Amino acid sequence: MKLADWIGFLCLIIALFIMWQFRQILLLIFTAVVLATALNDLVRRLTQRFRIRRNWAVFLVLTLLLVFGILFVGLVMPPFIGQFQELIKQGQLEFEDLYNWVRQQIENPPEWFSEQDLRLPSLSELTQQIGPLAQNLLGNFFAFFSDSLTTVLQLLLVIVLTIMLLVNPLAYRQLVVRLFPSFYRRRAEIIFSECEIALINWMGGILLNSVFIATLSGMGLFFLVRVPFVLAHALLAGVFNLVPNIGPALSVVFPLLVADSPWKALGIILLYLFIQNLESYWFGPMVMQKQVSLLPGVTLSAQLFFASFFGFLGLVLALPLTVVVKTWIEEAFIKDVLDQWQGNSAQLAVLEPVTDPIIPTEPSASEEESDFVESGE
Repeated sequence: MKLADWIGFLCLIIALFIMWQFRQILLLIFTAVVLATALNDLVRRLTQRFRIRRNWAVFLVLTLLLVFGILFVGLVMPPFIGQFQELIKQGQLEFEDLYNWVRQQIENPPEWFSEQDLRLPSLSELTQQIGPLAQNLLGNFFAFFSDSLTTVLQLLLVIVLTIMLLVNPLAYRQLVVRLFPSFYRRRAEIIFSECEIALINWMGGILLNSVFIATLSGMGLFFLVRVPFVLAHALLAGVFNLVPNIGPALSVVFPLLVADSPWKALGIILLYLFIQNLESYWFGPMVMQKQVSLLPGVTLSAQLFFASFFGFLGLVLALPLTVVVKTWIEEAFIKDVLDQWQGNSAQLAVLEPVTDPIIPTEPSASEEESDFVESGE
C-alpha cells in the first residue's frame, strides 16, 4: 500500500472512532432521517396528485401532523394515562395476592406432597435477588428516560432535524454522496434511493400492522374476554407491535394482570395467540408484499445486537437500521463486489451467475427533471 492509502485508512479509523463516541447523537439523526423519509413520501404524493408546489405540500403535511398530534394528545392520551395508572396499581395488588397464595401453599402443603424444607423468600429477599438482573436489563431504558430535560431536548432535536431534512432532502443527500469516491457517487445515489424505498415500505407495513393488532385486541378484550382498561391494552398492543418478537410477548402481560379468573387468563392468551397468528400468516403477507423481508432469526439477532451497543434507542430503531444495513449489503457488497468478482480458474467460472451483473445506467432527462422538481429547486 502507498503512503496515501495508509493515510486514508488511518483517517477512516479515526472517523469511525469519532462516530462511535457520538453514537447516541447519530441515532437521533437517523431517527430524524426515518421520519423525514416517511413525510417526504407524503409530500411527493401531494405534489404529484394535486400539482402543488413542494413548499406548500410540506406546510400542509406538517399542519396535518400537528393537528393529528393535538387531537391524539387531547382526546386519547388522558384516558390512556388514567387507565394505565390504574392498571399498574391493580397489577401490584394481583402480584401481592399471587405471592401470598404461593406462600400459603408452601406453608400448608397438601397431604400427598412430600414434606420438604421449602421456604419462600420474602419480598425484600426476592427484590435483592432480582434487582441486579432487572437493573442490567432495564438500565439503558431508565438512563434514556430518567432525565426529562434531556428527553425533551432530544425530542426537539429530532423534530427540528426532521423539518430541515424535509424542506430540501436532495441537498442533504448530495452532501452525503460527496463523501464517497467520485467513481462510486452515482452508484451510492442509487443505493440511497433503494434505502428510501425499503424504509417507506417497511414503515407503511408496520403502521398498518400496529393498527390491525390494536383494533383486534381492543375488540376481543371488550366483546369476548370483557376485561377492564381496554383502551390501554389496545394501545399497548399496537405500540409493542413496533418491536417484533419481544413486543407481542410483553403486550399480553398487562391484560393478564387484571384477569379475575383463570378462564379469563386462558382466554386472553388464546386471543393474543390468534391475533398474532392471523397477523403473521394472513394480514402481514397481504399488506407487506413490497416490504423488505427479514428472517425472524435475523430480526431477533439485530434487536439484541443494536440493543447491546446502543441501548434502548437501539432496540427501538433495530428494524429500520436492519433494513438500511441489509440494503447496503445487498447492493454495495453482494452486487458490486461478489457478483463482479471474476475468478481465474475454470472451477470459479462455473460459479459465475447466469444473468449479467446489474450495471447502473445513467438517468434519463425525465428522471433528472422529476428529481429537480421534487427537491423544490
